[in-house]
Amino acid sequence: MPSNGDSGGSPSTQSPRNPSSQKAERPPVLKKFKTVAPDDPRPTPHFPGPLFPAVRRVTSLPPSSNRRASVDSDAPADCEGDVAASSLNNDDVVNNFSDRDWMYPSFLGHHASRNRVVTVKPASRLPVRGGVERLVERVQGMVVDQKQQSNTPANKEELKIAASTTTVTERSSVSSSSSRRIRGMKLKRYFIFFLIIFSCIYPITYVSHLRNKVARLEVQNINLRRRCSETDVGNNGNEVLQPEDDSSFNSSFGNADSKTVALYTVMFTLMMPFVLYKCLDYLPQIRIISKRTGPNKEEVPLKKRIAYMVDVCFSVYPYAKLLALLFATIFLIAFGGLALYAVTDGSLTEALWLSWTFVADSGNHADSVGIGPRIVSVSISSGGMLIFAMMLGLVSDAISEKVDSLRKGKSEVIEKNHMLILGWSDKLGSLLKQLAIANKSVGGGVVVVLAERDKEEMEMDIAKLEFDFMGTSVICRSGSPLILADLKKVSVSKARAIIVLASDENADQSDARALRVVLSLTGVKEGLRGHVVVEMSDLDNEPLVKLVGGDLIETVVAHDVIGRLMIQCALQPGLAQIWEDILGFENDEFYIKRWPQLDGMQFEDVLISFPDAIPCGVKVAADNGKIIINPDDNYVLKEGDEVLVIAEDDDTYSPGPLPEVRRVSFPEVPELPKYPERILFCGWRRDIHDMIMVLEAFLAPGSELWMFNEVTEKEREMKLIDGGLDISGLENIKLVHREGNAVIRRHLENLPLETFDSILILADESLEDSVVHSDSRSLATLLLIRDIQSKRLPYKDTKSTSLRLAGFSHSSWIREMQQASDKSIIISEILDSRTRNLVSVSRISDYVLSNELVSMALAMVAEDKQINRVLEELFAEEGNEMCIKPAEFYLFDQEELWFYEIMIRGRQRKEIVIGYRLANSERAVINPPRKSEPRKWSLDDVFVVIASGS
Repeated sequence: MPSNGDSGGSPSTQSPRNPSSQKAERPPVLKKFKTVAPDDPRPTPHFPGPLFPAVRRVTSLPPSSNRRASVDSDAPADCEGDVAASSLNNDDVVNNFSDRDWMYPSFLGHHASRNRVVTVKPASRLPVRGGVERLVERVQGMVVDQKQQSNTPANKEELKIAASTTTVTERSSVSSSSSRRIRGMKLKRYFIFFLIIFSCIYPITYVSHLRNKVARLEVQNINLRRRCSETDVGNNGNEVLQPEDDSSFNSSFGNADSKTVALYTVMFTLMMPFVLYKCLDYLPQIRIISKRTGPNKEEVPLKKRIAYMVDVCFSVYPYAKLLALLFATIFLIAFGGLALYAVTDGSLTEALWLSWTFVADSGNHADSVGIGPRIVSVSISSGGMLIFAMMLGLVSDAISEKVDSLRKGKSEVIEKNHMLILGWSDKLGSLLKQLAIANKSVGGGVVVVLAERDKEEMEMDIAKLEFDFMGTSVICRSGSPLILADLKKVSVSKARAIIVLASDENADQSDARALRVVLSLTGVKEGLRGHVVVEMSDLDNEPLVKLVGGDLIETVVAHDVIGRLMIQCALQPGLAQIWEDILGFENDEFYIKRWPQLDGMQFEDVLISFPDAIPCGVKVAADNGKIIINPDDNYVLKEGDEVLVIAEDDDTYSPGPLPEVRRVSFPEVPELPKYPERILFCGWRRDIHDMIMVLEAFLAPGSELWMFNEVTEKEREMKLIDGGLDISGLENIKLVHREGNAVIRRHLENLPLETFDSILILADESLEDSVVHSDSRSLATLLLIRDIQSKRLPYKDTKSTSLRLAGFSHSSWIREMQQASDKSIIISEILDSRTRNLVSVSRISDYVLSNELVSMALAMVAEDKQINRVLEELFAEEGNEMCIKPAEFYLFDQEELWFYEIMIRGRQRKEIVIGYRLANSERAVINPPRKSEPRKWSLDDVFVVIASGS
């Protein structure tokens, strides 16, 4: 770019720019240049024209002889020249500049620096154009070469420092200006707010002042007229008219009457809340106090603190809302009465009473006269309606809260000698049924259920049972058995028995929860009056619970009981129905009671001493209450001994006179020898190793146990070994493994189903948490097995099964499967009572209702904890057991005998005969009535006995 030829510079300035200066994209920097003295011998460099407006020169002359001309950096060069030339002479420009000066390149455009000032001497006016040219020449001669000054490193550092300093200065100036602007806006807003308040208050006070003044003038006017009528006006005028200073507001307020004071008080009270709400957070004194009290905490506005304190007060103190409403009512009556006193002519007492009537009945303000009284009365009535609505809301909330508390089961149970159930499971329905039947003889009882469910849901589920509780009341409460407060809510210390139900989780989680519940029960300070019955899921966890609870705890291991009962029923068909009759309270069950009149009698005489009960054992007082089942005939009852019997109820039996029973010896028939059996397990149970050990004790040598499930053979062996089973030590049974799905027909067809003596369909471990799925799988497996057996087995004579087929001849598939059921025994583990009806209607399986039997056992142990020892022995593989024996062991065909005589013949075999089942009957009779009446017996009959398994 060529230089400016009109400037009159040296030829050196005509040369082209330095290549470094031709980089247009170079970022703009703050350039700093050095000035030279006028007598510098170096040639004056030519100054580029576009940079001229950014030049600032400062003189060192005294200020008395200076005049300043300000040149705008953004103004055009021609305009600047005109302005400068009007006051400068080309010979009067002072050439001694300061040592350093700042220069902004022209391509930066507008910048934030102040206007450049050139100090000049006073001179005569010159022509405009010529003055400009001379001024340009002088200034250009004083500028140092830009290229030389910008290439030095020191100047580059100075440029950077200057740029940063300029940026910080600009930012601080912007922030300070913005803060000043905000403070100004706040002051303006406060000024306007206080101006509005003042404009609202002052006119009212001024009106009151004028009103008082008018009243005083009226009084003076009356006095003046009275005196004028008596004396001359001119002589007494000075005495009547006294000068009054009305300029002071305080004097007027001091002379005001009580109504004016009341009006001021009302207006001040109305305005003060708005003023405090608006200015509370901005008062300097409060800010200082808050900083001193909490210097390390974050400053919180005072309005939020007050709101928080009110919220906490309402949350912590239950009567805070009621007290606040009472205070608001009193304040409204007092404030309204004061306002009425200010605008009416009545007394303060009448105004307060009138305010109360407006608050109590909003229609009383209709009789008000005048604008002021009407406005005040309407305001008081509106506040009264608001307070009345708040009062209704509080009362409604209190009533609703109390009703909700009762509905949700939060109230305390005031009962004693009640039965307490902790937890909720699918066994609860049958458990409640058994407890209601047990309490029928005493006119009903009270059963309290504490579970982590909603009270309404529990009551709805219990109502769906559609069972008559026969006077027993069922009370539900929502809470956790792990919390002592919830346990005290159901009067746990006054319950005569506590039942802890297993949860629907897996075995380990369920037993762990039961252990925590037992720990909570042992922590009750008042102690427990009754015993605790705990339903366990795994036999391995039983010792830990007994260790924690001690003698207070009785455990019922549901899985182990059902497993042992299934094996007994598989080996002896029909035993499931007998156990249902004995365990349930509907028929006959076990009772233990002391009879002093029997002391000194032998057990063989005690056996026939109860017409309505059958003795089964003795509780020996001398042996720490040990129960001996099936004792010797020569055992003599001592003082303190109690008798274990099977009876209908605890108040339906008593000992009577000894009957005359013929003691005729009967030839002993030897027991039938045990033959090897083949048994099939369909499915995998968690305690299958215990079932194998029980089978090892019952079966004859050479028996086979087939295991058919989806678990691999290696995994089966590992689980059995982990359960404590010594597979190589099995002597009587041999394990045969088969893999497959029990609900797939082609998998079942690969098994020799027609060759098995007994088939046990187990509730699979993978589905034991879901009752419906487990029963559906068991029912499907049962139907498939019976259908396959009916196709493979030959048809039997229909005459032998005519009784069992009665009513089912219309269904061919049921008829075929019933014929197959006479060949093999199938025991299905059924968990739901609804599935039980399906199996019982078809009569294709001898079933076991798991949940029903466990509930019966829990109810029986809850009524009497001693019965648990009896059940443990009868379910064990050693000791006494319940058996079904043929009639040929006790009588001849068509022999006529008393039931007492059959009991005496059973004692010859060390057995206790407790019932029978006739050949043409479907159910057994336990504890038969009229034991002294003779009847004919057949060899097809069977008898239920308690015999030693050794």
